Amino acid sequence: MKNHSFPYLIAASTLTLSLLGAIPASVQAHETEQLTIERIHSSPALQGAAPNSLKVSPDGKRVTFLQGKSTDFDRYDLWQYEVATGKTSILFDSDDLHSGPEILSDEEKARRERQRVFGTGIIEYFWSADGKSLLFPLAGDAYVYKLGEENAKQLLKTEAFETDIRFSPKGNYISYIRDQNLYIMDVKTGEEQQLTSDGGGPIKYGMAEFVAQEEMGRLTGYWWAPDESKIAFTKVDESPVDEITRTEIYAESIDLIKQRYPSTGTNNVHVELAVMKLKNKEVDWVDLGDNKDIYLARVNWKKDSRGLTYQWQNRSQQKLELRLYDSKNKKLSLLVEESSDTWVNLNDDLHFLKDKKHFIWASERSGFKHLYLYRNDGRLVRQLTSGDWIVDEIEAIDEKKKIIYFTGRKDTPIESHLYSVSYAKPKALDQDSTTRVSQRSGFHDIVFSDDAAVYIDRFSTANTPPQVSLHNNLGDQLTWLEENAINESHPLHPYQEQWVAPKFGTIKTNDGATLHYRLYTPKKINGKHPAIVFQYGGPHAQLVTNRWAGNRGLLLQHWVDKGYVVFTVDNRGSYNRGKAFEDPIFKNMGDIEVQDQVAGVKFLHSLPYVDKERIGIHGHSYGGYMTLMAMFKAGEYFKAGVAGAPVTDWSLYDTHYTERYMGHPEHNAEGYEGSSVFPYAKDLTGALLIYHGMADDNVLFKNSTKLYKHLQDLAIPFETMDYPGKKHSIRGKQTGIHLYHTITNFFDRNLAD
Repeated sequence: MKNHSFPYLIAASTLTLSLLGAIPASVQAHETEQLTIERIHSSPALQGAAPNSLKVSPDGKRVTFLQGKSTDFDRYDLWQYEVATGKTSILFDSDDLHSGPEILSDEEKARRERQRVFGTGIIEYFWSADGKSLLFPLAGDAYVYKLGEENAKQLLKTEAFETDIRFSPKGNYISYIRDQNLYIMDVKTGEEQQLTSDGGGPIKYGMAEFVAQEEMGRLTGYWWAPDESKIAFTKVDESPVDEITRTEIYAESIDLIKQRYPSTGTNNVHVELAVMKLKNKEVDWVDLGDNKDIYLARVNWKKDSRGLTYQWQNRSQQKLELRLYDSKNKKLSLLVEESSDTWVNLNDDLHFLKDKKHFIWASERSGFKHLYLYRNDGRLVRQLTSGDWIVDEIEAIDEKKKIIYFTGRKDTPIESHLYSVSYAKPKALDQDSTTRVSQRSGFHDIVFSDDAAVYIDRFSTANTPPQVSLHNNLGDQLTWLEENAINESHPLHPYQEQWVAPKFGTIKTNDGATLHYRLYTPKKINGKHPAIVFQYGGPHAQLVTNRWAGNRGLLLQHWVDKGYVVFTVDNRGSYNRGKAFEDPIFKNMGDIEVQDQVAGVKFLHSLPYVDKERIGIHGHSYGGYMTLMAMFKAGEYFKAGVAGAPVTDWSLYDTHYTERYMGHPEHNAEGYEGSSVFPYAKDLTGALLIYHGMADDNVLFKNSTKLYKHLQDLAIPFETMDYPGKKHSIRGKQTGIHLYHTITNFFDRNLAD
């Protein structure tokens, strides 16, 4: 369930409406052109030409990006925008380099599932440090393109599927994982060096284990020193982890998969950290301590290529230590320690400055994530940002002017803006030097140039598909990279007449908590309308934002156009509101979240156009779990529910995620019992649909089959739709169309007059 844990990512669409006769009069289609489920998943993409993976070249002369084909928006090509000329052109057509199906290795399939990466073609790329070359993996091999040359050079062409392919810091090498071992290759000569040799079976070098990828947001297990003299890497021993046998059920076969899955309360991997000097292949092992039952959360080199820092986290995740290993004298020291009575969230905002004297650190010790300036020996200089709002992440640091650029929620928690703050000594210690840089209300995804002089702004709102522009660091727009205006030629234009802009607002719970909501109402109010509560509800996620929501948002528009009221509220436990807003779920998941969702439904009851007897609820992953808990524990408020890929029993989920919020099951048996759906299933009275991918390696399919059996034993009817061969995100255009239709048809049948 990742750092945006349990992200709601249904891969595609819904199925075609085949039960029109069951739709209530208030949900009849309009006579204008309809936003159909099929169109949501067809090309060209309705969000228009919105580029992804935007980067500014190190020399600042061009902006590069990936863009889906007009004929297949899930197959990506590499494009460039030249700043001097304003010319946009394709650099590489993925079809010219590789055609036909991409046969992914099992490791790559799992890695992409952890990354939530969808599509084919060129899905990632890297600039060399000098800005003269581009590296991009494709179909398990690697290509390097030197600017000015006619063709890309294929560096890797093997039967093996290499993963985690990257440039070294200076661009002299590429590095990659093959068959669970770490390799490097000289870009000029093509000479390959195998750095580790005994990887295989339960032993993996340079690779992130399952919970590191899925729950910590750490997708790699190796790190180059800035001067390319050394590489730090992990050795992961999975042998302590219980090996489960799970089924992957396909249309024409059933595979029995042995997977080392660390269910909560069971053993984790043993992880070791090494530093190799490339000159002589000498390896030093970092002493992580006598306690092997720990997590290696982050690894970062200092600018001097001598100091290696790592973030050590204890099993309960209530303590996080930033430790320094001196690769020259082999000494260890403690720089920063964070602790919490609940849990410590991880982040990626550790930045060592080029002055080699200071670093920037982010902490939630005040209750909100803020930035702090430290000396390299671990002494705190001062807090840089403060207030009852959170920093999202550091985007760039201008070390000449001593300015940090970061995104955050100072103005409102439902929008992300770009701000700057000086880390030079202030005139007064309590002086707030935070300045807002971005101007338009909405959501700003930011990518800076290396020198922090210019940035790319991928801006959107709930009604505005992503628009991409180039700005100077004062926020002044220099040019459009993709205006993506909804003019007559835009794919979304035919649907603007029926488009509904959501209303954002807040409600108060009985105990005084403030919850943010998003509300869509049909353009034509005709008596009492049925409502769908679309929610997620889990930690490290937020649905109520003024941001373009992709296909999911288009599905909500489809429902509104059919006559539904669609409502979302972010309950306590969700993200970007500060730690105190998250903590109420500690050791008692599925309780306060349901109470807050009920508070949202009571708000719906106050609206004169909502039929309180016809309210449905839907969510995927943690949202599926929440759907079940709402239907079982508060069934009087919901007539129908659709639960997608739900956790049903937290003892079936993994260690790092589950124990972060629930503690170890040995010490919280009552909490685990109370947070399971099974004690409440007997109280189901409404209509319930459960769907699940039958090859899900994250929320294992047995979460649903266990509930199927339980409900059958109780003789309680329910519906299912399971997807052969599909994993947690249920990818695929046709599958997505089927899924969206299945959900929609279910609500049409059960929320009818």
